[in-house]
Amino acid sequence: MKLPHPENPSNALGVVIVLVVASLVITTVWYREGDLGPIHKLRAGTHAVAAPLQATGEFVTRPVRGVLAWASDLGVSRSQLAALKKQNTELRSRVASLEEARQENERLRALFGFVQTAKLEAVGARVIGRPTNSWERVITIDRGSADGVRVGMPVLATEGLLGQTISVTNHSARVRLITDARSGVAAMIQSNRAEGVVKGSIEGQVTLAFVSRETTVKAGDVIITSGMGGVYPKGLLVGEVTAASQTPSSLFQDIKIAPAADLLGLEEVVVLTGTAPPTQIGGGE
Repeated sequence: MKLPHPENPSNALGVVIVLVVASLVITTVWYREGDLGPIHKLRAGTHAVAAPLQATGEFVTRPVRGVLAWASDLGVSRSQLAALKKQNTELRSRVASLEEARQENERLRALFGFVQTAKLEAVGARVIGRPTNSWERVITIDRGSADGVRVGMPVLATEGLLGQTISVTNHSARVRLITDARSGVAAMIQSNRAEGVVKGSIEGQVTLAFVSRETTVKAGDVIITSGMGGVYPKGLLVGEVTAASQTPSSLFQDIKIAPAADLLGLEEVVVLTGTAPPTQIGGGE
């Protein structure tokens, strides 16, 4: 088998020298001749021949290049859109969490501001259970005996009285609301100091019972705790009168009350833990 002979180095060198010399000659002639020189005319002719071919290639490849560019942009847009949607979801979740924390903080500050102003001993609690039927209005809170809560302690919201604890475990307690049929609160009309008992009902209607027919009662009168019986401290806001009427055969007026506190939308409450009441108005379970 014969191996190919290597090229002659002298021939390659000669070709390089010839090309270099030719380049120098063409460059020199290009700069020295005018626009009508042979090399300029040759360049112009070449451009004239190639221009239609270039235009045709541009026209033919334009749709392909447009589709490729659109597909490239579409891919980027989809990825950016997915990233933006993810960021938007995260931001909305964060904003919702921050807003919930802000509202809860405001409610707690209002609760404890009221307690401090009234100089009461209390512990804050969250509502973890709501009434399970229409005739028993009892909620469950997340504080119990381990937190100093005992049976018979008053429970408040920012707006006013809610009720009192009726059963307690280590870390929870049940609270009977003033709207419950078995609830009773010693109270009085703030304007004329007429005393009575705030009672709930199966329907959830709250009334002020045992107020004499001779007492002047009108809609808008404020009802507060009287402090009688030692269950509730005196002066706690209970609600206000919505209507008052008299029945000829009755010794007492029929007085309807709207509770001051929102008993349906409860989230946070405070339990007054200063003293344990000796009795429980309205009875226990």
